[in-house]
Amino acid sequence: MPVHAFDHPAPDRFIAGTVGLPGERSFYLQASTSGRVHSVALEKEQVEILAERVDELLDLVRSRAEGRHGVPAAPLPEVEDNAGLVMPVDAEFRVGTMSLGWDTEDHRLILECFELTRADAESGASSEPGADGEERSVLRVRLTGVQAREFARRAEQVVTSGRGECPLCHGALDPSGHICPRLNGVPR
Repeated sequence: MPVHAFDHPAPDRFIAGTVGLPGERSFYLQASTSGRVHSVALEKEQVEILAERVDELLDLVRSRAEGRHGVPAAPLPEVEDNAGLVMPVDAEFRVGTMSLGWDTEDHRLILECFELTRADAESGASSEPGADGEERSVLRVRLTGVQAREFARRAEQVVTSGRGECPLCHGALDPSGHICPRLNGVPR
């Protein structure tokens, strides 16, 4: 049983967003239902992988459900959400493990984000929820196919909108430049 379960069975909004300047951004997932808002903190890489996996799952559902799924092939322009996070952002917890599934009866994507435990942080890896005996808080969201496709689009946009990439070494460019190893340490 989770310590706290933040359930959003039919959220009005579910987005990935950031706070801070490029290179110093903190990443969040935020679910809103009828004025109730819950945010969780996570790493950029987690947002990136989550967006990829959501798109892959939606594509799989489309290929197997023969039109009875409510999943668009691409994000719908009329539901595009580029508004910022609801402020102030106060994260309920930092995400460790996430799980993704598709409810074949309700035609909804189910996303669960489990709290990063002390044991996970010390070992550097997240274990299965509950496997270590520690109770974890969880953010649970159920999204329609349309909402899930829009979430993936926006999450990908959030990840790629950070710092630019050096064309030589593909490292992140800071506003002040960076020391490029391809130029033998010459600032770029």
